[in-house]
Amino acid sequence: DMSSYLLMGLPGLAYLSGVADVGWTAIGLAIGTYLNWLVVAKKIRIYTHRLDAITIPDFFSRRYHDEKNILMCIAAVVIIIFFIPYTASGFAACGKLFSTLFGVNYIPAMVISAIVIALLIIVFFGIHIAGGFDAVMDNARSMTGYLSLTMTHDPVSKTASPYGFLTICSTLAWALGYFGMPHILLRFMAIEDHNKLKLS
Repeated sequence: DMSSYLLMGLPGLAYLSGVADVGWTAIGLAIGTYLNWLVVAKKIRIYTHRLDAITIPDFFSRRYHDEKNILMCIAAVVIIIFFIPYTASGFAACGKLFSTLFGVNYIPAMVISAIVIALLIIVFFGIHIAGGFDAVMDNARSMTGYLSLTMTHDPVSKTASPYGFLTICSTLAWALGYFGMPHILLRFMAIEDHNKLKLS
């Protein structure tokens, strides 16, 4: 939800099958965000400052008294291995999106998107190109099940299928991802004062 999935995955999914997948995913993400702030933020902020740890690898190493820094190295390698493709996919998706929407060459579009990600501009531009908000809503209403949280639209057959309980639980499970995201945990660690968490 904080990468190219937000720019291309979720909008593409909504475009293809309606709001059910996207809606339940967004609800799961909101729950995960809230629970992460509620359960993890204060604890990790206090604990990392007590240990004088400023990074996640540093935290693991100091938390488990790793004198040889083995845990620090493992955590650093894992973060590097997974964050390079994560970051690259974000740049690639932005380049493709801006290139498609605005007709800009892929490489300049990717560079521009690396500097500024203009989500709001993309939304309004897309609505304008589609003929305005009313045209977008009229089109969405014309597709069976498209605006339902309990049905999903099938673009091939132009019919709706039930959106089952197990599928709802599966999309709500996106909430679990927040508890291990290093860039989120680092934000918790960097808060100036744990008493300012509610303000944050």
